[in-house]
Amino acid sequence: MRTKTTTTASAVLTCLLAGALVAGCGGGDSGGHESADDMLEDANAAMRALKSVRVDSTSTAAKGGTVTVRLVTDLDSRCTAKTTFSRGGTLEQIRIGETDYVRPDRAYLENRKPGDVTGEQRLWIKKPADAAQPGDGLSSCTRPFESFGTAKKGKNTRVGDREAVELTVTDEGDKGGTYTFYVATEGKPYLLKAVYKDAEYDTATSFADFDAPLDIRPPKPAEVIDAEAVRP
Repeated sequence: MRTKTTTTASAVLTCLLAGALVAGCGGGDSGGHESADDMLEDANAAMRALKSVRVDSTSTAAKGGTVTVRLVTDLDSRCTAKTTFSRGGTLEQIRIGETDYVRPDRAYLENRKPGDVTGEQRLWIKKPADAAQPGDGLSSCTRPFESFGTAKKGKNTRVGDREAVELTVTDEGDKGGTYTFYVATEGKPYLLKAVYKDAEYDTATSFADFDAPLDIRPPKPAEVIDAEAVRP
């Protein structure tokens, strides 16, 4: 699965959350006798089998500015996301089934509509999940863990406290970009980290909390504004 960004902050967020990274799978082989392509296929299978995962992404533009995203998801229909912009503002999201709850903070709103916000912004906006559009900064809970391009095995390394192997992927459809994936070589061969670089952006994404218990709940009713109810 590949991760790529676009030139606007919202599109960056969409790409980061909608997914585009390669992933990993299971078995105890350290990777010494597997081809790089087989390791990626194994990694994808392991990631698709997960019931939950935490995804942390940081995208830095060559012209300046950073977007960081933390997504916690069951890879199906329940997830939370928080996006922070280096130029100011955060955007939070809770998705439960067919409903999104979205909370931009004051700085986020001020950057988009200066002077329109007074006081702190603590309310969540409730809206249908199917109203989300590419570029609006909202996340899907699902991720397409799929291989692409041609993989080449690199050096053995560590990601945090886990042993891993470095895999480099080239793709004819992306002449200017390079992808590096780090697949665990102990325990299940999960994808631990993925890095994408091109002339405009560097994006690093890490995966953790594999199959950890989730506690995803809607906000308190008093903190929610129903977008459908207040529509003119």
